[in-house]
Amino acid sequence: MFIQILILIAILVQTVATVYALKLVRATKYNSIWILFIIGFSALSVERVIQLLVFAGHPIPRLFMADVGFVVSICLSIGVMYAHKLFKYIDRLNYQRQLWSRRMLSGTLRAEEMARSNFSKELHDGLGPLLSSAKMSLSALQREEKDPARSEMLANTTYLINEAIRSIREISNNLSPHVLQDFGLARGVQNFIDKSASMHNVKILFTTNLGAERFESDVEVIFYRVICELINNSLKHAACDTITLKLTASPTELSLDYRDNGRGFNPELMADSGMGLSNISSRIGSLGGSCSILSKPGAGMQALIHITRPGAEGIAKPTPKHRKKRK
Repeated sequence: MFIQILILIAILVQTVATVYALKLVRATKYNSIWILFIIGFSALSVERVIQLLVFAGHPIPRLFMADVGFVVSICLSIGVMYAHKLFKYIDRLNYQRQLWSRRMLSGTLRAEEMARSNFSKELHDGLGPLLSSAKMSLSALQREEKDPARSEMLANTTYLINEAIRSIREISNNLSPHVLQDFGLARGVQNFIDKSASMHNVKILFTTNLGAERFESDVEVIFYRVICELINNSLKHAACDTITLKLTASPTELSLDYRDNGRGFNPELMADSGMGLSNISSRIGSLGGSCSILSKPGAGMQALIHITRPGAEGIAKPTPKHRKKRK
């Protein structure tokens, strides 16, 4: 009786599996696999029913039982052998989704940088010259003015215009760094470090072998933005006194090793804290690279970023040159 109950349970389970296989026939591309499983599970159910009949005393030809077993073995075996095609198809779909997401993110970042660049040019080439002209006119008036009070007023106005021109240049450069566009990644990063070190009591050590090599525009802009984000995070949140950056290029890879000796944090808890860690990972992911943030409270932080580029298009062989900034 116990064996008969087990056989009934097996029939029920195989029937449920057959129903799921029927649903999967239309849900996936390789429906022949599921058809084979349907036939196999159905044959298994028939085989279990035959076993029940045998236990009940009904004579069943052995040849018929052998035929059913043969059908079960053939269908399930072929189905399993062809299942790898389904997994390959799923992997291909996942890869296409990742590629599409990467292209969408890359397009978004490219559009963002283009908008930044256009706005920067409007400020630099439009408002900048107008303020410069106003400054020249005020300077001419100041030379002709004999009244000390008016001369002082003109001097103050000229000072304010100078500050406005300086602010416009700074905003324009932050929106779209001209040094990065004109001289490349190494010079752009060095220029940003010079400005940051002059405003904070933090020692920033920058080492690179890039020299004057140029890279694809997306690579330069994204790496520059990521480095700026990391430095700003350290200056604002880490309470560190030393930051080290090592930017290295090889014929197949561009990598960054970034460290600070600040208070550290838990990367999992800080992922959505506004420090831009997810934004950094997204930007590097748009280039097909990897980004690892290593930190723990009281032990500083380290960011390891790698972009592997088979064929090395846009990445030249590095030259042995080092840059350092100390403060």
